[in-house]
Amino acid sequence: MQDETARQILAEIARLSRAVESLAPPPQTQNDFNAAECFVWKPETRHLAPVARPNRIRIDLIKGVDHVRDILVDNTRRFAQGLPANNVLLWGARGMGKSSLVKSAHASLAAEAGTIAPLKLIEIHREDINSLPELMAILRQAKPRFILFCDDLSFDHDDTAYKSLKAALDGGIEGRPENVVLYATSNRRHLLPRDMIENERSTAINPSETVEEKVSLSDRFGLWLGFHKCNQDEYLEMISGYAEHFDLNINPDELRAQALEWSTTRGARSGRVAWQFIQDLAGRSGKRL
Repeated sequence: MQDETARQILAEIARLSRAVESLAPPPQTQNDFNAAECFVWKPETRHLAPVARPNRIRIDLIKGVDHVRDILVDNTRRFAQGLPANNVLLWGARGMGKSSLVKSAHASLAAEAGTIAPLKLIEIHREDINSLPELMAILRQAKPRFILFCDDLSFDHDDTAYKSLKAALDGGIEGRPENVVLYATSNRRHLLPRDMIENERSTAINPSETVEEKVSLSDRFGLWLGFHKCNQDEYLEMISGYAEHFDLNINPDELRAQALEWSTTRGARSGRVAWQFIQDLAGRSGKRL
């Protein structure tokens, strides 16, 4: 009887041990910065997952944003060369190439002569912002230079993650690693919804200080690059650029007519709408992009 009880106790201990082990995080994987040019941050394993085939296009195919494109490329080039560079917030109209421009700028400069170290692009998801200090601690010890990229960054009501971002951008007592810069895209200039800012202004005991704390988040970005809705000529320029690059054989007048009809049915003109039209046109023409 005692032997049976002992076996049951040992079996229960073994079961509990397996359950505890299953709750433990998987062992950390050694990060190989030579595995790729682009990575995705996985905070649960403290691992940078390499991206074998990044989703990006040639920078010269991004039309209608020449001014901000040149500013971003110049800032990225200085950073790649080990010179002072700013964190960048790309904000404004949807579908105007904000995230595409970040990826294309990195691609065009990653192998450019004159860089002092490899230039890597790391995507961090919005929901993982709280892990930024941990990621920066890993990158601080590495030799490459890193662009941290957060797409569609914004914060909603009762979301305190923006405080972690402010701390990471300021760098705390150690300062931001000199081999790290942050590029973020957002539809909001101040990253926070307008009604949230207005609510703070109307209900706070000291509204100016409360609003200032929240709005000051965007001030941590040295460069604000605004993207605005394109006009018809810019939209058609995007279409023509894509059609020429992908060798889509179509009469220019017919291309224009179809492109305008497409934008009308979508109720918008943007780089994203132009690209979607080109994909539809290429599919109808039996052409692979």
